[in-house]
Amino acid sequence: MSMRNESGETVPSDIDRRKSDHLDIVLSQGHARRDRATTGLGDIRFEHAALPELSLAGIDLSVDFLGKRLAAPLLISSMTGGPDRAGRINTRLAEAAEALGIALAVGSQRVALEGRGGGGLDRSLRDLAPSVPLLANIGGAQFVLGYGEREAMRAVEMIGADALIVHLNPLQEAVQSGGDTDWRGVLPAIERLCARLRVPIVVKEVGSGISGRIARRLVDAGVSVIDVAGAGGTSWAAVEAERTEDPRRRAVARLFTDWGIGTARAIADVRTACPSIPLVGSGGVTTGIEVAQAIRCGADIVGQAAATLKAADRSTQDVIVHFEDVIETLRIACFCTGSGTIGALARAPLIDPPAFLGGPRPPDRSVRADEA
Repeated sequence: MSMRNESGETVPSDIDRRKSDHLDIVLSQGHARRDRATTGLGDIRFEHAALPELSLAGIDLSVDFLGKRLAAPLLISSMTGGPDRAGRINTRLAEAAEALGIALAVGSQRVALEGRGGGGLDRSLRDLAPSVPLLANIGGAQFVLGYGEREAMRAVEMIGADALIVHLNPLQEAVQSGGDTDWRGVLPAIERLCARLRVPIVVKEVGSGISGRIARRLVDAGVSVIDVAGAGGTSWAAVEAERTEDPRRRAVARLFTDWGIGTARAIADVRTACPSIPLVGSGGVTTGIEVAQAIRCGADIVGQAAATLKAADRSTQDVIVHFEDVIETLRIACFCTGSGTIGALARAPLIDPPAFLGGPRPPDRSVRADEA
């Protein structure tokens, strides 16, 4: 938590500094991008529709998610930072999400739950974004370190959330100094939470992907939504390597900078294993074309985090402009594939589809986690 020095000045705690360092490293792109895994989304090539027989303005990008209608299939994914900085960022993201009609997931609420600074994570967030899905967030490892239903509901009620994300980050914890590395019992803890909590549980990775095999186990345990958060975006191993001053720990962390399941393959794998689960595709998605590619792989909605961070660090309007460009690009991608809806885009013809998209996709699905 933040503390005061002998002069009475507020100074940041170790965890505050670590969270702020994470933002600075991601913003500077100083986390070994050249060694990073690729999303695989570039392998998805749409067949161009020279006769779309559509009106560009008439294309419907809306979808249902967590019982609410989104104007576009987008989720502002979890971001974090030291409490003061996170507060400003969360305010801007909430204002932008409401203006755009898209979903918002907050970063880890552990610091706020333990009384070490709110980071803007209170009911004011719901006041700023009253009509869109809002997702709370706790790390999976915390549920074998004493957290339970009580802490989970506090996280949900703290911001008036529609669902709770349980994030999985074993690689980051393993390469981080002092990380939480005993993960025995995480799945049973998630299963208990699914049975007892009165809101849907979303499970997401943080940048290394979720396989179809793991997703199936999570869904069987009662999880309502999967967010693959695949490799190809921010490498948290690379971020931790950049941050540490220990050369041996840095060397080990750097060996894992390209670790994980690429976003495209993770989405397709989970969709095959769990045909009806509401599925969020995230991990290195930066443009509206990549949103379209993720949807064609099997995602119902698509998350962005790092691609939004620079805008969020500046102003609400910059966030809005960023996503307006993403939405316009997605609309054009729909137009040029002859897709009048997101459901149609999910079945748009491809040129030389990769092997992991060899099977047919199921027909239209409803993206309602509350009915999963």
